[in-house]
Amino acid sequence: MRIYPAIDLRNGQAVRLVQGDYNQMTVYGDNPAEVAKQFRAQGASNLHLVDLDGAKSGNPVNKPVIQAILQVPGLFVQVGGGLRTRARVDEFLSMGVNRVILGTAAIQNPAFAVEMVKAYGADAIAVGVDARNGKAATDGWLETSGEDSFTLCERLADRGIRTIIYTDISKDGLLSGTNLEAYARLSEIKELNIIASGGITGMDELYKLSAMGIYGAIVGKALYTGHMDPKTLFARFKEETV
Repeated sequence: MRIYPAIDLRNGQAVRLVQGDYNQMTVYGDNPAEVAKQFRAQGASNLHLVDLDGAKSGNPVNKPVIQAILQVPGLFVQVGGGLRTRARVDEFLSMGVNRVILGTAAIQNPAFAVEMVKAYGADAIAVGVDARNGKAATDGWLETSGEDSFTLCERLADRGIRTIIYTDISKDGLLSGTNLEAYARLSEIKELNIIASGGITGMDELYKLSAMGIYGAIVGKALYTGHMDPKTLFARFKEETV
């Protein structure tokens, strides 16, 4: 299972939110590129970036910060937040981003996600499905659609999407554990790589996710607060983080 340490970007800083609430934000670094360097030095091979300002506004805001992070060698970098047009997807992939994460654009217009996969390949495109009470959320988690999140994942898989980042918003940032039941259900969707996100607090959860066959896991606040040791984490899953 691949481990993706998370750097959420707002106002050029590395931050974490609680349950997607922009008013409950903690700043963990004024220089996100240095945070990325530290993760790499501790053994990380992957990195998950979200432009929170971009997710909220619909257009990338922290591009210069992302460009600086891309200069850190040896990291597979996936980026989401405000990438809602083909021009933006092309721009970020051309910049050196390894995988673009489509969120609101894919939820509101799944055909767009399918078009991007056909244009750039399944490995370069992921869809972020953020769930609140089982329903898909959009616009930086500010709005909730009426669509069942599990049904949405199945429908995306049927249309050729191969990587989905699934976040249970109710768990995110609380250090209370992730929604293992949801991932057990999602793991049964054939030909779909699920990346778990939201509330992952300990190694025991990661072992359970790995045993389910989950493709990857995003770890955020647990790393910043010391609940998980980065070197131990990255060493344990090193063989599976390529």
